[in-house]
Formats: sequence, structure tokens, C-alpha cells
Amino acid sequence: MIAIFGAGAIGCWVGGKLATGGAPVTLIGRARVMDELADGLTISELDGPTRTVTVTATTDPTTAAGAAITLVTVKSAQTAEAGATLAAVLPERAVVVSLQNGVRNAEVLRAALPGRLVLAGMVPWNVVRRDRGAYHRGTTGMLMIEAAPAGEPLVTAAAAAGLPLESRADITAVQWTKLVMNLNNAINALAGVPLATELAQRDYRRVLAAVMREAMQACAKAKQPLARLAPVPTSWVPRILEMPDGVFRMIARRMLAVDPHARSSMQDDLSAGRPTEVDYLQGEIAALAARVGTTAPVNAALVQLVRAAEGGGKRDFTAAELRAAVSV
Repeated sequence: MIAIFGAGAIGCWVGGKLATGGAPVTLIGRARVMDELADGLTISELDGPTRTVTVTATTDPTTAAGAAITLVTVKSAQTAEAGATLAAVLPERAVVVSLQNGVRNAEVLRAALPGRLVLAGMVPWNVVRRDRGAYHRGTTGMLMIEAAPAGEPLVTAAAAAGLPLESRADITAVQWTKLVMNLNNAINALAGVPLATELAQRDYRRVLAAVMREAMQACAKAKQPLARLAPVPTSWVPRILEMPDGVFRMIARRMLAVDPHARSSMQDDLSAGRPTEVDYLQGEIAALAARVGTTAPVNAALVQLVRAAEGGGKRDFTAAELRAAVSV
């Protein structure tokens, strides 16, 4: 059995996809989400069919005790709490995989779960809740986990389900690269429009290029390598983002497919009145820059704008307004 602890949009979609391949899946989450799955879990994807599957859905964390592997999909701010809960449930030598945004969650789980094996992971796609018990993957990409023999049950289950998954020895570099690319979450949240609409506008992309450059500069000073996750080197992406709209569209079409209705998880959080993960994205870059003696003013400015939006402030910036607000 594969347990998914903290099943929200990502957890439900991953669990549903694994279940299509025959894996017994138990989703553990809030009653509001779990109650919607009584009649089945429906998953759809950008490049595949819509499927409805039956999964076990519960609010009881003790059900993870018998799992061959437990996937943690809570928001980053809830990682320590999730670790404490699982510490009372999981047996010695249990295998846990962090499928979360940010770069520090696996470390937090390891500290909370002595005697268990915690593997880091990276989720590349955007998933949105479309309806009651229905989740849609709106972008392409490959799931990645830290290479280890203990991860094989997940690798096998993913293969049976046709879920693209790769084991990586360089998972830390992978996570930092995903963080650099994920800096668009805040921009999309503040734009309040679908990802495709946002990325079609050059001024939004100029802001994204600026935060990515700050992140790459901080990583370089920290001697933190970045992995290549796209058809082009990560260092090329800011230049591509700044190209005129027509040129960008031609290149972007070959790099990443995006559903017209896809939006960032941070935009969903703001819409629902939930705290965002901005401290684990832009905030992480600002903190790294401070540690290595450089600056990340655009990232820092976006942190403040998102925090203001969490408190009811503006979250419908036009491209020109956002570019001016962060001085790019």
C-alpha cells in the first residue's frame, strides 16, 4: 500500500494516477477533501484521458503504519507538524518521500523521523481542483525522487501507471533548479490570471527573468549546482523569457506545454484565503542571498507584495504594474 499524507491537489492527483496502475493507495487528508472522494477520485491531464478510480480516503494518520512507502504532500509550513504526526505512527525503517515545494522539507522530515528513511523528491507540474473529487494536471514534466533502493516500490508503481518518474542522484541540484523555476508562482498569484495568459506577456516574463537571475547568482556564490531539467540549460531561461512575445511563443512551445486554465498553487492559496509558500520560494532566495553576501531585491519585493495580498491587498497586478512595483 502507498500512503499519501496531506493529500491536497498534488497528493490526490498523484494518488489517483498511481491507482490507475493498480497500486493500492490510501489518501490521508482533511475531512473537507477526503469527503469529496466518497464516490471516487477523478483525474485528468494535459496529455491523457480522464479516469475515475477508487481509493481509500481517510483523516486517520495511523493508516500509514502499514504502508510500503509514504508520500508527504503537505505545504512546506506544515512539514514539521506532519513529521511529528508520522513519528507516532510509522515503524522503524519506514520509507518516506517528500513531494513538496522548496528545498528543506526532506531535512525537516529527517529530523522528525529518526530511524526512518526519508527521500527528497521534486514535483514538476501544476495541479488544480476542477470540481468535487476531480483534479487536473495542467503542465508537463517528470516526477523525480532521490535515487535509493528503498524508492523502488514507488518507481514500480509509477511505471505501471504510466507516470513519468526518474530516480536522481543529484536530487539537491534538481530541487534548487525547481525552486528557481517555481519563482513564477508568486508572479502568477499576483497577476491573478491563468499561467498561459501571464507568460504570454513580456513584462510579467521580465519580472520572472529578474528573480531567476538573482536566484542563480545566489546559487553560484553558494556553490550550489543547478540541474538541467528543460530542453535548454537553466542559465538560458531568463534570456528566453525576455524575448519579444512572438519569438518567446515559438521557443516556449518546445519547452513546456501549459493548459490554458492552469494557474499556480499560490494563486489558489490567495483565492482561498490560505497562507502561501512564498517564504519557501522567493523568501528562500532572499535568505540565501543574504547568507552569501549578495542581494535579491526583486525576490524580496515579491515576498512583501504576496504578504500584502495574503492580508487582503492587491492581487490583480497588470504586467506593467507588477514590473513597476518591483522596479524591474
